[in-house]
Amino acid sequence: MSTATATAAPISQEGASLKDWIAVLAGMIGAFMAILNIQITNASLLDIEGGIGTGVDNGAWISTSYLIGEIVVIPLTAYFSSVFSFRRYILVNSVLFPIFSIACAFAHDLGTMILLRGLQGFAGGVLIPMAFTMVLTKLPKFQQPRGLALFALSVTFAPAIGPTIGGYLTENYGWQTIFFINAVPSAIMAVALAITLEKQPMQLHLLREGDWAGIATMAIGLSALQTVLEEGNKEDWFSSTFIVKLSIVAFVFLAAFIWIEMTAQKPLVKLRLLKQRNFGIGVAVNVLVGVALFGTVYILPQYLGQVQRYNAEQIGNVLAWTGLPQLLLIPLVPLLMKRFDARYIGFLGISIFAVSCFMNVTLSANNAGDQFWIPNIVRAIGQALVLTPITAITTAGIAASDAAAASGLTNMLRNLGGAVGTASLGTILTKREQFHSNIIGQSVTLARDEVRDRLSQTTNYFLAHGVSDPAVASHKAIIALGQIVRRQALILGFSDTFAVIGVVLAIAALALLLTKKTQSGGGAGAH
Repeated sequence: MSTATATAAPISQEGASLKDWIAVLAGMIGAFMAILNIQITNASLLDIEGGIGTGVDNGAWISTSYLIGEIVVIPLTAYFSSVFSFRRYILVNSVLFPIFSIACAFAHDLGTMILLRGLQGFAGGVLIPMAFTMVLTKLPKFQQPRGLALFALSVTFAPAIGPTIGGYLTENYGWQTIFFINAVPSAIMAVALAITLEKQPMQLHLLREGDWAGIATMAIGLSALQTVLEEGNKEDWFSSTFIVKLSIVAFVFLAAFIWIEMTAQKPLVKLRLLKQRNFGIGVAVNVLVGVALFGTVYILPQYLGQVQRYNAEQIGNVLAWTGLPQLLLIPLVPLLMKRFDARYIGFLGISIFAVSCFMNVTLSANNAGDQFWIPNIVRAIGQALVLTPITAITTAGIAASDAAAASGLTNMLRNLGGAVGTASLGTILTKREQFHSNIIGQSVTLARDEVRDRLSQTTNYFLAHGVSDPAVASHKAIIALGQIVRRQALILGFSDTFAVIGVVLAIAALALLLTKKTQSGGGAGAH
């Protein structure tokens, strides 16, 4: 769709005005809050599940429904901002986002929570590409790296700090409070945008020209795909007729969507942009980085909760060290980009990020919060160097008129990469835990003296601590030994999962070197 209406007044070559910077900063608040809310429930899922009375297996939908809403709406944003005007569209969603968020705090069952979180994601998803678009349309090319650094702060810092904020609020004030924190920042954002963005007329006639077939096939296909990813592992994938049928729906509708977008005169999503070398490779790298960004924030809390029995606040405190250093480092990245090739900065950042994951492949029962301090610091350094150069490389050849379309496609696919990655990593964790459990189980047999001695010691322990029946004590000893085996298998499964994330990042780092060198300063311009 045409995105010309998403642009503001002509850009001064001498630098953006204070008014434009205020608008960009307000947009970043929205992007930050929208991305924060993907992960803010991660450390608090058990508490929320208890609060609304649902099972542990279904709690993941609290995060997934939000992500589905975001993924579906992001590529629609360029079109609807043209129809209803950029200013009106972002302001409406700036108001709806906190309203749906607060409503989540009053949900009393899973169905209501899923619906409200989906609506919250649908409103929040609008704020992410619109913030990105403002960087590319309101800032001159030489100032865009600063804007991209702010956007990078939203995309990488927000997921890292989300569980920290959520965990602290949950442990101290109750899980409902995590849905109230969007109110004040959203109010500030809405006021700032209302003051700084120029009023534009609506173009309702564009509704007749809308790519409605593309919208319908995309919404159904992506929703079905995300449901397959979320439920697949639980349902043992293709042994379930439900998963098979839903996979067919996802394949058929997404294939139809791609065909429609490649043949339509005014496509909803400009897939043709992917033919541009830097944009195509840059988007692919973004997807792989999305797998790692969302995956690490998913896997580490799972490890700390399942293996080390950390509560929400303790998990958040461990993850904080992934986020806080980025506040200091990301603002320095534009200075580095003036001196060094953006490709090499991005390559270095992704490589450091990969190293931080490989540092966690030798996990043991002794690896708790303190042992993750150095890997998390290393990860923070790597993440700080990743997104700004990648975004500059990806958008370097994009015309200003295509900025909103490029933004929607990039952000949708990065979030989709995160969703696919999270689901895939969950499956990998389950399969590797089963693998290691079988291997360890083959060694833990009564034929071994060490096993018999351990069972004897544990039985005597139970007999000395209140169990009078030797048969019951022996049974408890066997159960305890089985739990030790399962815990060790789970730890090894987590180690393998971190290794997979590291490999994904290594591929992303090498792929980034295939892009063409961009001008110092990067960013999009009207070429």
